[in-house]
Amino acid sequence: MLKKIPFILIIILSTSILVLALHNINYSSEPGYVGINVCGMCHKKEDVGQQLKIWQNSQHSNAYKTLQTEKADKIAKEKGFKTKAVETKDCLKCHAIGYDLDASLLGKKFKVEDGVQCETCHGPGSAYKSKKIMKDRTASIDKGLIIYDNPKELCVKCHNEESPVFKGFDFEKMWAKIKHSKPE
Repeated sequence: MLKKIPFILIIILSTSILVLALHNINYSSEPGYVGINVCGMCHKKEDVGQQLKIWQNSQHSNAYKTLQTEKADKIAKEKGFKTKAVETKDCLKCHAIGYDLDASLLGKKFKVEDGVQCETCHGPGSAYKSKKIMKDRTASIDKGLIIYDNPKELCVKCHNEESPVFKGFDFEKMWAKIKHSKPE
């Protein structure tokens, strides 16, 4: 059968297959977002501080969902937006991460619908997600893990007067609800 297929056609087909395969490789040197389901696999046990449980019981885990309500759409309309709250970048910037990123930077388990999740504060996790790296704080930070000396600086980027539902922000009180340190 190969004798019947012209050699040039085999070269063209082989090249086409190679080009298609290379096209699907992510050449980005930019780290990607893996999502709460990847992070949570290692951060759910008591000996590491049950960070997954803390997040699941927080308003951060429902931040995206709040944008899917009639109340949120009413607020967006009152602010002059023509789109639903869940489609409005000014709303999404504090209620989700990944909504405005290239799909090549989002892992298979990443979901925008998970709202304000680990990587919202700690940076994209593709380069530091492995257990081997995470066991070494310096290596984790070298690979992109962000740990804030003063988390309030990050929190007030969303919890401020710019929010249409802002009623003040008691950092100490709110931080006590979301703090998720690793036990000594």
